[in-house]
Amino acid sequence: MKDYRKQAEETATEQRKIQEYIDRKDQEEAAEKKKENEKEEKEPAAQAGARKEPVPPFPDQKLEKPGREAELDLQPKYKAPDYKGSGKLKDKVAIITGGDSGIGRAVAVLFAREGADVAIVYLTEHEDAEKTKKEVEEEGRRAIMFSGDVADSSFCEAVVKATADEFGDINILVNNAAFQAHAEDMSWITDEHFDMTMKTNLYGYFYMARAVIPYLKEGDTIINTSSVNGLFGNEKMIDYSLTKGGVNAFTQSLAKNLVTKGIRVNAVAPGPVWTPLNPADQKKEDVEKFGASNPMKRAAQPEELSPTYVFLAAPSCSSYITGQIIGVLGGVSN
Repeated sequence: MKDYRKQAEETATEQRKIQEYIDRKDQEEAAEKKKENEKEEKEPAAQAGARKEPVPPFPDQKLEKPGREAELDLQPKYKAPDYKGSGKLKDKVAIITGGDSGIGRAVAVLFAREGADVAIVYLTEHEDAEKTKKEVEEEGRRAIMFSGDVADSSFCEAVVKATADEFGDINILVNNAAFQAHAEDMSWITDEHFDMTMKTNLYGYFYMARAVIPYLKEGDTIINTSSVNGLFGNEKMIDYSLTKGGVNAFTQSLAKNLVTKGIRVNAVAPGPVWTPLNPADQKKEDVEKFGASNPMKRAAQPEELSPTYVFLAAPSCSSYITGQIIGVLGGVSN
């Protein structure tokens, strides 16, 4: 298989250039307007699970793109220790893009706990990917890693072929890789910024799906990661919201296209989730209060998302579900 790492490093460099431009615009805006001292609500964050999850304020940390989970001061929770596997995905093979960290890592761990082997696709976060691989192997399953840019169709095709060659099958594709850079004003979104968002979040999903479909059979599935922003929009992430709305339309259209083959296509639309994606984008003060305006007054942890992916991947749970966008939002506020 061709070494796609050099191209991945070039893409990561371009992402950092975009972020540097946004950072400068943030500083200019901050210098032009006075800080507003907003009175924060003191209502406690909602906790509805078996474990208490972290609540704002989060560390006001800023990461360099593409964002490495190993560098986060507050480590996301992904192991879901209260989740017990029961063989729902026994001997299945899954490809997860953006599988090195965040939601992707949490999904990889639970897929392995349910009996699946996992191909981890990522950009340049090598340390994170190695950690995810180790976690999958500790669950008793096999894992392989691929570094490259999903915006390159030849890379996507190579990943799919290499996975099938290694594991002998492919049953599940999770499209999860994403690029996000906020913009206070639409004029901040350069052509390069817009192009990066479109190609990563839409081209990447399309290329991976097109490459994997010839390998899928009746009972297999594709799961796309959408976003609350694809449902309701976001005034500071216009291009990102556009792509996530596109993911929803892509999900429903592809589901209709593949339904007669018995291949299901669904999407998960998360609300705010504590992953490297946001500290690698937002201003420090926004990172600190990330998720505070949500009805639950907190961001989700990746382990609160991953069981939904298991549900959609397992025919025993969701054989009659296709073309759906499942919101895991922490309440609806839009």
